[in-house]
Formats: sequence, structure tokens, C-alpha cells
Amino acid sequence: MAKNPAEAPSEVAQPPITGISSMATRHLLAELAAAFTERSGMRVAIESAGGVDARKRVEAGEDFDVVFLASEAIDGLMAGGHLAPGSRVDLVRSKIAIAVPAGSPRPDVGSEEGVRRAVLAARSVGHSTGPSGVHLQKLFERWGIAEKIEARLMKAPPGVPVGTLVARGDVTLGFQQLSELLGLDGIQVVGTLPPPIEHVTVFSAGIGARSQNAAAAREMLAFMASSDTAAVKRRHGMEPA
Repeated sequence: MAKNPAEAPSEVAQPPITGISSMATRHLLAELAAAFTERSGMRVAIESAGGVDARKRVEAGEDFDVVFLASEAIDGLMAGGHLAPGSRVDLVRSKIAIAVPAGSPRPDVGSEEGVRRAVLAARSVGHSTGPSGVHLQKLFERWGIAEKIEARLMKAPPGVPVGTLVARGDVTLGFQQLSELLGLDGIQVVGTLPPPIEHVTVFSAGIGARSQNAAAAREMLAFMASSDTAAVKRRHGMEPA
């Protein structure tokens, strides 16, 4: 005899762990989230947006279980009460890389002076709205060339990789996190900023202050920060934090 459906035990699916990240870590997080789901059975849904926009959305009250941004942004959101106190987990360290269109001459970027010459010689220079772009703008000011190259500077719109502008010829010299330039068609990465002017961004995560899925979120972050994920992070152009 068939059972009455009303008598069958009800199963309530656990809601997915929700998150928002900047574009710099989107590919890495997608792979790590898939690996976590495979081992735990927990579903993960991480949205990616421009870092500035992601922070504004969280500050405006949009709820996520986990927020993945540069460590300074995570600290700011925590101080503002948007993330749970003490929940910051550092995940990766990321360097700024330099790209030019595929097939074009490779500038010498092995020294600070070489990078400066390449910037001055470029028809157009692209950077992001994120931490790498902020660092570049300060660097141009320190070099005393900010006003000289202002007309040739192109800031990529939030969520648009600088590499995309390089690939379609809008930019002849582009700067962004290495993780965002790797694997893009139509460009060649010529190196990272040399030690005298390099800037390393630490990307971290924090748990939403109103998360109803905090235990699962903590479990996921423990996995993402573990030594098991080191090789994946390096393959995406970053180092474990």
C-alpha cells in the first residue's frame, strides 16, 4: 500500500552559504566553494562584484553569510557592525601584475625605473578601482607624473577586468591583481611590480553579523584557509595568507 505523503518524514534542505566577493578572487573562490561542497555536501552561492560596490552593498544592509574583500575593507565592515567581531580569516596574498596586448613588444618592468618608463611611453594606461588602482595612483603621484599622464589613464568600471580593456586595445599597458589577468585571451602578462614598488593585498573573509548560517560559514572558511588549498591558490596567481 502506498504511504500517505503526509506521513512521509519531511526534509528541509539547508539553505546555501551565501557570500559576496570582489572580482580579484572570484575564480579562486568558485573552485574552493565547489571543493567544499563536494566534501561537505553544503551548498555555496558566492556572488562577485567590483570591490567598492560589494562593500557598499554590505554597508547598505544587504545580508550575506560571508564577505570576501581586501583585509582593510573587512576590518572597516567589522568596525561598522556589518560583520561579526573577530570573524576575520585571511585567505590569500595577491600581487599586482602588468599586462600588454598579445603580440606587442614586452616592456622592461624588472625595475622601478623600467616600470616608470613603460608608463610614460604607453599610449594608454589602465588600472582598477580596487586596491591595485589606489596603489598605482599613489605611485604616479610619488613619481611626479600624475598630471602628465592623466589624459591617458583609464580606470576600468567596477566589475570589468583591466585585462579586458587591454585585450580589445583600449589600453596598451594594464595593471591589476595577477589573479585577474591570468588566463585571459588577447593579453600577455609581462611581470609583477618589482620589490621597490610592489604592493601585496591580503584578501580576507568575515562572517555577516546577521548570518543565520554562521556555523556552516565558519566550517567553510576553515577549509578555505587550510593547507589543503595552498596549491589551488598558487595556481590562481596568489599565495596562502
